Amino acid sequence: MTTVSAERLAAIFVEAADTLVDDFDLIDFLHTLTERATSLVGAAATGLVMADELGRLEFMAASDENAKLLELFQLQNAEGPCLEAFTTAQPVINVDLGAAAGRWPHFAPRATSAGYQSVHAFPMRVRQHAIGALNVFGGTKGGDFTDTDISIMQALTDIATVGLLQERTIRQSEILTEQLQGALNSRISIEQAKGAVAQACGVSVDDAFTAIRRYARDHNRKLTDVAHAITTEPGLAGRILPH
Repeated sequence: MTTVSAERLAAIFVEAADTLVDDFDLIDFLHTLTERATSLVGAAATGLVMADELGRLEFMAASDENAKLLELFQLQNAEGPCLEAFTTAQPVINVDLGAAAGRWPHFAPRATSAGYQSVHAFPMRVRQHAIGALNVFGGTKGGDFTDTDISIMQALTDIATVGLLQERTIRQSEILTEQLQGALNSRISIEQAKGAVAQACGVSVDDAFTAIRRYARDHNRKLTDVAHAITTEPGLAGRILPH
């Protein structure tokens, strides 16, 4: 499935590893990772979950709102490809969701009803220990990932994981879990901001989030800071979309 040029592939891998910047934004980084993974293999959508300080998986990012809802459903029902990849620290490849009800009785029917026909999951691992998982949903029955696709996607996931760890490994890996917990807390204001902008501007939640991210970058502000401002500054939600 992967048809991206070598130059584009190299650029994506560099982007996934480049976390050593002064204004590193974890939430934006993870959303960018899901977007790049989706486009890299022509997938329908991608979601990402990571473990908190107690080892419990939490939703962190998705390429669109449908994938986000499915990731949350997966976690609520404690079954699905991400949980399997996280638990085993091994990838889940080329699963036909239409034939997976026996494997995931709650998740598989929900995923097919959302329009997905195949799924893959790649563990975010440090050696043999997983700290999260990347879920890749396909609209094509049967999966169709080649050996090259599998190697590229696992390599991308591994590089992103190393990038996350090196960003704070100098101060020990415990700092990463603290940062992840802070990111989980910030998701509340981000979700509130998405809803506020969607309502104020009459757009979808996905378009609202895209506008918020663009606004943050255009104004050289962190995504979480802009989200907080939207929920606290009167009228800002209606000014996020360019006119």
